[in-house]
This record gives sequence, C-alpha cells and structure tokens, in this order.
Amino acid sequence: MDNEKIYRKALALEPLTAGEAMRLYDTAPTGELTLLAWELRQKQVPGDVVTWQIDRNVNITNVCISGCKFCNFHCKPHQTERAYVTTIEQYAQKIEETLALGGDQLLLQGGLHPKLGIDFYENLFRELKTRYPQIRLHALGAPEVFHIARISGLDTETTLRRLVDAGLDSLPGAGAEILDNGVRRTISPGKPNADQWLDVMRTAHRLGLATSATMMYGHVETPRQRIEHLIRIRDLQAECPAGNYGFIAFIPWIFRASGTQLEREGVSARFVPLEYLRIIAISRIVLHNIRNIQASWLTVGKATAQMALHGGANDMGSIMIEENVVSSAGAHNRFDAQGIRQAIREAGFVPRLRNQLYEFRDEPSA
Repeated sequence: MDNEKIYRKALALEPLTAGEAMRLYDTAPTGELTLLAWELRQKQVPGDVVTWQIDRNVNITNVCISGCKFCNFHCKPHQTERAYVTTIEQYAQKIEETLALGGDQLLLQGGLHPKLGIDFYENLFRELKTRYPQIRLHALGAPEVFHIARISGLDTETTLRRLVDAGLDSLPGAGAEILDNGVRRTISPGKPNADQWLDVMRTAHRLGLATSATMMYGHVETPRQRIEHLIRIRDLQAECPAGNYGFIAFIPWIFRASGTQLEREGVSARFVPLEYLRIIAISRIVLHNIRNIQASWLTVGKATAQMALHGGANDMGSIMIEENVVSSAGAHNRFDAQGIRQAIREAGFVPRLRNQLYEFRDEPSA
C-alpha cells in the first residue's frame, strides 16, 4: 500500500494497522504528515481554538519503590533524611495559592510508597474535598492504583470505586512510558507492566472515570515500539463503553536525562524538534478515537510546542503552578497564564481556558 492510500484511510477515520502507521512514520515527508494531522485535527476539533489549563502538580510523597531510572525525584523508604509525605497544612497552603491564581485542580501524584494503602488515600481525598469542595482531584495514575490495590489486598475495581467515592475526579495517564514489557523492565523494573497499566485504565473506563494517556519517548525504545504503544492506546479506547469518557487526551513527551540513572548507564536524551513534530502528527493520525492531543511545552519548549499546534495538537496543557518530577531531570521551561495565552496567539490561534474535561472555563479576573 502506498502512502496516498494510507492518507485516505486515515482521513476516513479508519484505524491504521501497525504496518501502515510505521510506513508513514518512516517514509512520509514531514510536511505531508503534519498536513494530514492538521486535517484530522480539524475533523475532530474544528476551528482555531487552542485550550489550556490552570492547575498545580503536587507530590503526595517522594518515596517510591518502582526503581524508575529516569526519575531523580524519588527516594527509597530508608532514605529518611529525604523522605516526606505532604501534610494537610501544606496542601491547604498550595490549594489557597492555586485558587488565588484561578486554578481549579490539583494533579496529585506520588510514588509507590510501600506503606500508603487505600485507607490513607481515602482519608486524604475526603479531607481535601471537605475543605475545598470546588477543587478537582486529578490524581494518582495506573501504576499507583495497581500498587494501592496490591498492598491493600483489593482488586483494581474495588480500589477505583473507593477512590472515586472518596473524591477522585479523574485519572492521569502517568506511568505509561512505553507500553512494552521489555522497555519497562529496563527503565522502570519495579513498576506494573504494560498489561497491568492497560487493565487499570480499562477498569477506569468501564466505571466511567475520565482518563488521559501519555508516552515518554526518546530513551531505549525503538520507533516500532512507539507505534505499538499508540496502537495499544487506540485499541483500549475502542473498548470504552459508549457514553463513557475513556481517554480524553493524549500527551507525548520526551525523556529528559540530566542526572538520571539512565544517563549514567549511557542513555542520553537527544531532543530533535522535527522528531517531536512527527510524533505529534503520527499520534493524531493513529489515535483517531482520541479527541485531544496536547503539546508538551514543559519538555520541548515554547517554539516547538507552537509548531505542534499546526501539526495535530489542539491543547497546550497547564501552566503548572508547581512541577517537580520532570523538572528534576532537566526540563526548565516555564509559563504563567499571560505567557501561555500569548504563545497561543503568536502561533495564530485563540486561547481558551478549560477544565480537565475540556469544557471551557471563564478566565480569572486577575
């Protein structure tokens, strides 16, 4: 099959095979790939609006036993001089600051803490919702849910139901990395495997929980494994019961190596803007059933993120009032509300503030 036939198939919103997607990724000129992605973006999200968000990434704890070689942030349970668990008083201060800046959400993530089971998270979510019922909790991730279920002696569905009852609003796509077990054994040996990540998300979709999906590329994976990652995300989305949210967004981001164990093992991060634009484009093309594709300005910078808006992305993500994990590996790009709006306008689009469900919000007065 030549590329033109694959283009027509993609424009008809028909699912591509892994071979067809790989052919485009390998051989299609970047101009053609991004034009196809732009046309698909216009089919799925018509117009010139680019969305953005105000939220804050807060780490529940830095203790983690997953052994991820790309993470400088975590510490082992025995490293008591570094280990912490965020207190309610600290949450209150961070939430007050977030609300003052017009934010509506906390992205709550922690590590796989060996002693924090379901009771801890239920108590935490209930306390935060009691104090701040207006704040959304976009919290945890598939690896954390799997871990909480395991150490609490529960199945995944029971764990998710209890977390939702306690105040969980949506589930981030964190911890996907590359959905290939060989890759995962190399870069995150203690983290749940690809099938377990997918199973948590499958259960979340069945329960009607809104989720997102991610891909961290640019380390030990092959281009074929990137494509297979996209196919697995797309195929899981196809299983989502009608009327449920499923994956509402997909966010690819590049591995940052500075100071990481992977870097010490000889794996370097090599950011090539053109490669990122091809990743964004092929994500839009393969993920025909996921509406929103986010440009990761945090890891690729303003200019590349702006270009991605012309090649398949329709969202610029959050201003991230606070972010610790990726920053600790060398991602130091920053935006405030004025900056992200200006960046969207400079790229030729109309900025619109959104919530986690991609519903438009009124912008804060200040």
